[in-house]
Amino acid sequence: MPARTWVPPGPYDLHRTLGVLARGPGDPAFAVRGDEVWRACRTPQGPGTLRIAARPAAGAVDAEAWGPGADWLLERLPELLGERDDPAALTPRHRIVHEARRRHPGVRLARTGLVLESLIPSILEQKVTSDEAYRAWRLLLQRHGEPAPGPWDRMRVMPDPRGWTLIPSWEWHRAGVEDKRAATVLRAVRAARRMEEAAGMDLTAATRRLTAIGGIGPWTAAETLQRTLGAPDAVTVGDLHLPKIVGYALTGRRGTTDAEMLDLLAPYEGQRHRATRLVLLSGRTPPRRAPRFPVGDIAAL
Repeated sequence: MPARTWVPPGPYDLHRTLGVLARGPGDPAFAVRGDEVWRACRTPQGPGTLRIAARPAAGAVDAEAWGPGADWLLERLPELLGERDDPAALTPRHRIVHEARRRHPGVRLARTGLVLESLIPSILEQKVTSDEAYRAWRLLLQRHGEPAPGPWDRMRVMPDPRGWTLIPSWEWHRAGVEDKRAATVLRAVRAARRMEEAAGMDLTAATRRLTAIGGIGPWTAAETLQRTLGAPDAVTVGDLHLPKIVGYALTGRRGTTDAEMLDLLAPYEGQRHRATRLVLLSGRTPPRRAPRFPVGDIAAL
């Protein structure tokens, strides 16, 4: 069981930095236990489980790993935790962004270096509620993933590319995934090698690589590359809620469109994703006027 210690260059918030990797409560590949974050994933070397624990008093983060992917995970631990990220690159242009950064100085952009583990759940989140997507991810990993290496038997590692192609159509249906999203996942995993190459590209080239697959558009690419590359400018366009939240937080107005959001974020060019993260951390959201969308269940059809 190899281990490693990383010393952050300044204030560090482990949970908020890595929390964006979780796909809802009960994610079989991600868990929080007190001060620890656990992550199970499929690396180029095979399955691995990573346990990360913050030691604020010592100003350090400890990690240990299990499985064939253990050495790969520990070698890339600093990148995962945001060592290559530069929060100071953003200059606040709005008071709410300034205040959010002041209150959360330890938040960095995680960089996983893995594409499919973020791409597949992002595809599952297309055009459905978060709860529906989280349920699909959870059921697919529980039924078709494999037990994660290490001491925690609840965790699962997602299938390898061939494993995804072997999931029968009725299992996608049972998980609430209609044919369109399932077909997009299958196209992506059949091009797994080319998808994973995007982890070594800049944002523009990586976006072009991902969106060459039918069914993967700018929204899905941005949601993936925010995590894979820790890309500070991978702003999400096409989201149902984000423009309204950004617009309300920065102007107090409701009903902001994507185009209007991009205009508001123009002063943060190069750091637009980081700016939206800080807006979300501010907690300033428009009051709800309508009930939540009902959760669909195509498995019941």
